Amino acid sequence: MSLRLLLSLVCLIPLLSVRSAAAPSGPELGLQTWTCRNMTFDQVVSFATKHGLTKLQLIGAHLDPLAPPAESLRKKAVLEQHGLTAYSFGVNGAGPDKEANRKLFEFAKLMGMKVIMIEPKDLAAWDNLEELVKEYDIKLAIHNHGKGTVYGDPATIKKILATRDHRIGVCLDIGWVTAAGFNAAAVFRDYGDRVYDIHLKDKTVSTSADGQIVAIDTEIGQGHSNYAGLFAEIKKSGWSGVMAIETDSKAFAEDPNRLVSEAKAYFAANVPAAASR
Repeated sequence: MSLRLLLSLVCLIPLLSVRSAAAPSGPELGLQTWTCRNMTFDQVVSFATKHGLTKLQLIGAHLDPLAPPAESLRKKAVLEQHGLTAYSFGVNGAGPDKEANRKLFEFAKLMGMKVIMIEPKDLAAWDNLEELVKEYDIKLAIHNHGKGTVYGDPATIKKILATRDHRIGVCLDIGWVTAAGFNAAAVFRDYGDRVYDIHLKDKTVSTSADGQIVAIDTEIGQGHSNYAGLFAEIKKSGWSGVMAIETDSKAFAEDPNRLVSEAKAYFAANVPAAASR
């Protein structure tokens, strides 16, 4: 091999590394542990390990933001021993008391989390929450529930995003945005680059005889959520966050093994880049 060729190859290696690092990785499948709400923390660890889900978004019953730091660090160590990461926690409430809200940020900092899932009922809380976002450089992702809830209409969330720090974004619950009567693909697109997390959930939606909306959890891809359109938008945008499997169904929560297995298969079939990793 000539010296000139050798030098050319050596110079090419850093460029290949940069391109590889910059390449979008696509969405990653995770687990919202509300799905496993009938389990203990240790059982959740075993369940996630069994199903190969390494990204966990934990609820307070499994990882309490108000617990002593030593207990939180103990659980963090257990997760790491099993190759798991608590990438976030929630969904959390918040109020007008800034110092009370600070505890959420201190906990996230302790655990090394970059985003907090949140759904404050009091819109006045956003002033102090934005101050904390800037102070800690930790993102907030607004979670939505169904029609009639504070953030059930995406227009309400968009008004908040329009006037707040860019680190305030969205935790888009696909099941609930569908139950509220919206097209998940269109909502995702309209939020632009402010979607920081997705709850992978599906619901069938119908209207009862007295005119009430009836939303029932079902297997991912078998409900009324526009997942085909959503995955197309995700591919187009290059979005690469976590899609956390979640269910509100008591029946699924009693034994979430089949739900999670089928969700993994559906995800792998629709997100080839993620399936190959």
